[in-house]
Amino acid sequence: FSATTMATRHRTFYRLAATILIAFLLTPPTAAQPPWQICGKSGNYAANDTYQSNIRQLSATLPKNASASRTLFATSSIGSLPNIAYALALCRGDGNASACEACVTTAFQDAQQLCAFNKDATVIYDPCYLRFSNQNFLATTSNDNIIVLKNTQSVSSPVDVFDAAVQTLLNATGDYAAANSSRRFATGEEGFDTTNPTIYGLVQCTPDMSPADCRSCLGDIITQMPQDLSGSIGGRLIGVRCNFRYEVVPFFSGSPTLRLPAPPAPPAPPPAPVNVTPTATPRGKSANNVLAIVLPIVAAILAITTVCLCYLRRRRRRQARSELPHDSTNHEDIDSIDSLIIDLSTLRGATSNFAEENKLGEGGFGAVYKGDLPDGQEIAVKRLSRNSGQGIGELKNELVLVAKLQHKNLVRLVGVCLQEHEKLLVFGKKKGARLGKEIEDNKWNCSRIAVSP
Repeated sequence: FSATTMATRHRTFYRLAATILIAFLLTPPTAAQPPWQICGKSGNYAANDTYQSNIRQLSATLPKNASASRTLFATSSIGSLPNIAYALALCRGDGNASACEACVTTAFQDAQQLCAFNKDATVIYDPCYLRFSNQNFLATTSNDNIIVLKNTQSVSSPVDVFDAAVQTLLNATGDYAAANSSRRFATGEEGFDTTNPTIYGLVQCTPDMSPADCRSCLGDIITQMPQDLSGSIGGRLIGVRCNFRYEVVPFFSGSPTLRLPAPPAPPAPPPAPVNVTPTATPRGKSANNVLAIVLPIVAAILAITTVCLCYLRRRRRRQARSELPHDSTNHEDIDSIDSLIIDLSTLRGATSNFAEENKLGEGGFGAVYKGDLPDGQEIAVKRLSRNSGQGIGELKNELVLVAKLQHKNLVRLVGVCLQEHEKLLVFGKKKGARLGKEIEDNKWNCSRIAVSP
């Protein structure tokens, strides 16, 4: 070989070695270290036969084609049946062209050593993976030859919560990779908890897949995550057509494509029940305790009710007195009729709301109605007409006069009502007397209401 060729090969070797070393340092401990290989069962080839010659031709062209591609991806086939060989190479989307070429070149060499004389071989590194086969796997998007790699360390957080967070991150990143990336590649990070502040994820499909096929392929392997990688702080599923990886430490180059917020914290568990043994209480004491609580409450309610009723009664009396003229010269006379105030509702009930059939007569100043109080007492109610010329002052004087009159042949004043613009005098018959059918009502001369002995 020329000195120039040797120097080129040395540089290529050093770049590949550096790439593998960096990937090794960034990769958390797993069950094994790269390369990972899968040797198929489609037959073997012999040394220096046509199939081996075809593999060597692919190894000379495919690394360059993959590194030259904007998507760092290439497929090829060479030869004819029965010695035709198909090959696929895919480098990680965050890599560069030189590292991609070096990785695929080394992959061809390792595949022929790790799967010696096997016509179907797959080798996987962190920066790239390669498959060649005598079967036309390029004609399908089937995600064959899946490798599961699991970190040996487990999470300290609740497993189901961590697994759900990982699936959320991978699904969101998968959506982006399938729909928005020509490389069908995306990375993401998601906040989690204080022990594992961030979860990092990466997903990738071969760029020749449609968005729907890519998302379907990723969905299938992401669904396997809880089954194959549950509780592990890192892991990956790698197939020929799509793959994913997640870790709790950074492992990809550059800024993440997506950043997701931390999932909501799970609800706090309910407080543990307190075992309290109740103290047995004799029935008699329990009943006494209930009475000691209830009786004061009942007494307080009764007292409040009584006070309220008294207050309302006094308020009504004050309202009736306020309707009397303020120019009265004898307050003692006015006070003497406070006890005679009767509610308008009582008089309406007694006279059937001043029904026409209860009218005893009518004068110039209003009508007189018969009625019965709730206690059975027969009464006559003088109802001053609102249009009457009789003044309040004259009415007051007659109230004081009638209240003081006592005679065996006179009816007795038993009440007065001054509510809702009504002016009513209530008379009751004395024992042994009856109310006359005709009652003179002129000038509200209450003393002239006649009775028959």
